Amino acid sequence: MKKREVIASVKDEKLVKKRRNEMIKGAISLFKQKGFYQTTTREIAKASGFSIGTLYEYIRKKEDVLYLVCDRIYDEVRERTEQDLGDHHGTIEGLRRAIAHYFRVVDELDDEVLVMYQELKALSKESLPYVLNKELDMTAIFEHILRTCVESGALQLSESEIRLFAHNIIVLGQMWAFRRWALRKMYTLEEYIECQTEFLLKGIMEKQKA
Repeated sequence: MKKREVIASVKDEKLVKKRRNEMIKGAISLFKQKGFYQTTTREIAKASGFSIGTLYEYIRKKEDVLYLVCDRIYDEVRERTEQDLGDHHGTIEGLRRAIAHYFRVVDELDDEVLVMYQELKALSKESLPYVLNKELDMTAIFEHILRTCVESGALQLSESEIRLFAHNIIVLGQMWAFRRWALRKMYTLEEYIECQTEFLLKGIMEKQKA
């Protein structure tokens, strides 16, 4: 899905990226504390370290921040899952690596992931489909990886099973953020990745042996 354009009056792309990252960091902290509705753009500007006037050089409305968060999560997942596969395209090892990269992105952006889904209700009817479609785009990344494994003969899955498996991967990654208050007392990130990957693959491999 094409990115929703968030208009900035500043033309320096590096500066725009830097300022928006600062803005996201400040806004996420406030959204966690107060929620989207109760947070003002003035508060976001202050938490980001610049004036309200400067803020409006990089966004036009508070909702733009959630678009930026959504795009950041998706871009990180896409870039990480596509990197470091080397000769492992279409293999179980490649799938394992992609899952691990995704889970690590969720760990690094856990506050963003948590706020993104908590504040979906704050989006307008015009804006909500964009975020939900980005979620489907993330799922499609794993659908593609799984189809590649099927085409190579590494897995035997129907199209329906591919779609469901991809959704399972996405949800299990999100769970690391949503239930971090409990899971991080029991597992390290690497232990969680290993356990969940084994659970995911065990059922499929046993099905193929049947």
